[in-house]
Amino acid sequence: MSSRPRQLALALDHAESYAREDFLSGRCNKDALALIESWPDWPASAIALIGPEGSGKTHLATIWAAMAGARVVSAHALGGTDLRSALATGALVIEDAGATDDERALFHLINLAREEAAFLLFTARTMPSLWPVAIPDVMSRLRALPVVTLEAPDDAMLRGVMVKLAADRQLALDETVVRYLSTHIERSFAAARSAVIALDKEALRQGRPPSRALAAEMFRDSA
Repeated sequence: MSSRPRQLALALDHAESYAREDFLSGRCNKDALALIESWPDWPASAIALIGPEGSGKTHLATIWAAMAGARVVSAHALGGTDLRSALATGALVIEDAGATDDERALFHLINLAREEAAFLLFTARTMPSLWPVAIPDVMSRLRALPVVTLEAPDDAMLRGVMVKLAADRQLALDETVVRYLSTHIERSFAAARSAVIALDKEALRQGRPPSRALAAEMFRDSA
């Protein structure tokens, strides 16, 4: 029987940095970053930022919010939000817009933003044409939104994201660990996040460093 000490892996919060200097830019997100940084010279006052889970939508929205003085609201909360107050700074981020459950509030927001000459940044995983709306006027406004997309990461970006996520958790990963993980997980930001979190928790539970050997034990059959 092994006498290796085991530790309880506590569910502690690890704050991720959403500062501009911590945003990793590459081919998969250069167009989205360029659009965010071009504000206020946007092609329209309302933009949709589309990408898969963990692709950097919230990070880019946070960068823009800091630039524009924008407030942030979840699409789920639109129905209970004082929209005029939300637009008081002239800029608003609407997170997870593809999951909206109050299309009338969404319609009112778009119209009010036009009246107030305010900027809107919608984030979502799916294109506006796929959002769950039925009111024709809402559909036409959503389909008219300029869209910028975040693509799946290449190998270099995937490794960079894992290094950043590890640093946010105060976890030092050797390059050999990062390289091993990048070839044994799905090529997606969500998979990179899950892998780093799982490795961190397992290393803590076993009282071991987050080494390549541990990564191999955990992800050998994941490729």
